[in-house]
Parts: sequence; C-alpha cells; structure tokens
Amino acid sequence: MLTVFLDFGSVTRGDVDRTALEQAVSPWIYHDNTSCGQVAERIRDAEIVVSNKIMLDRAAILAASNLKLICVAATGYNNIDLVAAAERNIPVCNVRNYATGSVVQHVFMFMLNFACRFVEYQQLVKNGGWQASPYFCPLDFGIMELAGKTLGIIGHGELGSAVANLARAFSMKLLIAEHKSATVIRSGRTAFDEVMRQSDFITLHCPLSEDTRHLIGSRELDLMKPSAYLINTARSCLIDETDLLQSLYSGHIAGAAIDVLKEEPPVNGNPLLDYPHPNLIITPHSAWASVESRQRMLNLLADNIRNFLQNKPFNQITDALTR
Repeated sequence: MLTVFLDFGSVTRGDVDRTALEQAVSPWIYHDNTSCGQVAERIRDAEIVVSNKIMLDRAAILAASNLKLICVAATGYNNIDLVAAAERNIPVCNVRNYATGSVVQHVFMFMLNFACRFVEYQQLVKNGGWQASPYFCPLDFGIMELAGKTLGIIGHGELGSAVANLARAFSMKLLIAEHKSATVIRSGRTAFDEVMRQSDFITLHCPLSEDTRHLIGSRELDLMKPSAYLINTARSCLIDETDLLQSLYSGHIAGAAIDVLKEEPPVNGNPLLDYPHPNLIITPHSAWASVESRQRMLNLLADNIRNFLQNKPFNQITDALTR
C-alpha cells in the first residue's frame, strides 16, 4: 500500500530507525516537509497518509480517492478534518504516551532552572562576575530547593501523573487540580482556584479544547502568588499570551517557562520573544523531542498501521466527532 509521510523531517535529523515503518507496510514516500499547496498532489494516489503537523483539510481528503487511513505522527490531531475523513469512512489514528519521559524531564528542567537560577548564574560567569567577586561563591541570585514547595498539576493524565511521581522524589507537595468548571471536588483533587492560589509552581498537562482555550488568563494569573512560576509544555492557547506578558512585566508572578507558542515556528514574531528578562524561559516546542521519544513514536506509528491492516484496534480517533 502506497504510504506517504508528508513531514518526515519534523521527526528526524537522521537519528531514528525506519525499520519498523518499512516492515509494517510498503512502499513509502518520505517528504521532509510539505507546503499547503503541495498536499493534494502528494496524497492523490496514497492509500495511507502520515502527517505530524501538516494540515489535511476537507478538500485534500475528499480528493484523495485511494485514501484508506490517516495517521497522525503525534498525539494532537487538530490538523486533520475529522468530519471529512468520517464522511469518506477513512479512520484517523494518533500516537499516544510516547513522549512521557522526555516531557517530564523538560518540566523539571524548567523548575530546576528557576530554583537554581541557572540562567542568571551562567550569565554572571560569562560576564566575569565570579572572577571579580571577593567571595568564593557570589550570592547574587537567591537559590531555593524544590523540596517542600507546592506543585500544582492541571491535567492528571499520563503526563500529569508522571510529573507527580517525580515530584514526590523531590519531596514536593502536590495539588491536583479539579476541572475549572467543576461543582463537585473529587477525592484527591483540589479546587482549581485553590491550586492557582497555593502553588509555588503550576504545570499544565491538559489537551486544548474549547473548554480549555485560555484556561489561564488575567483572572487566574491574579490568583497566583507573586513568588509562583507557571509552566506550559502542553498547548500554547491554554494560556492567554497577552495576559501572561502583562503579568511578567508587572511582576505579579515570579516567572514562566513555556515550550509552545500560538504560532509555530513564530515567523511573524511574538511579543513573548521580546521579553528581556530571564524569568521567562522559552524553548522551541522541544519538550517531546528526545531521540528515544521520537523513535518510540515511529514504532507506535508502525504498530497502528500494522494493526489497521490486520483489523485490530489501532488508536482510532472517535471522541472529537461525538462531542
């Protein structure tokens, strides 16, 4: 079955093994990247299409007469027109729980950077501040321990649970947020607003939906302690970027660390990128991207294809069509 990967370059720089993919189905056509204008032509004869972030819109899906399966090389599937796929009876599947270790260590990298003031101390050394210090250890920037600090986790699925497990090893206190709109607080959960008020660090691990878009805005940021930090390795639109920037400039929160922006890559710029102070850390959507994670994703993608061909369960996306 002819299988086309539209943006293979987004998951590899020659450091992953394609053996599992090749064993699952053949032949393959790998494109490093695909523009919007190239999609229809490239998938015209394909029976299976794989996309990480390339948009498969209604027109492209309806025009691909041989198409039998759409695979998303990621967990998020907002780049696929699921309604159009359903009209053609083309199943869509994603890959799940492949980047847990990579994302969790990224979250703690953020927290440890803030706790140890790594950015500031590294810059101090580069600027000669240590060399000029009268003391063996300059104490220009306050260092704190994660032990005893309260970590608020918003989204307690695979990733949130894994973050909680590692936080316990750091002797952190944990607050698991109840849904923001909930009227009943489940056992083991804490009301959303209380998590915002009490936490020293808040980390987001929920999907983006209409219910969670701008989950964190000025109201929620105003609830946070001035000493608290906000971390987002999930989806950019969970946070209102304008409100976050205002909170940083006003000093209302201690800082933020984000791995996602509203536009990626930010070819049109973003005001957050111009923020000049070290209490905002931005990484380029790389939390998921360990080589182990990317290899695991490709292997699971191959499993999805193989199971589809054998009429076995294969992570088919159905929930978005029944909301």
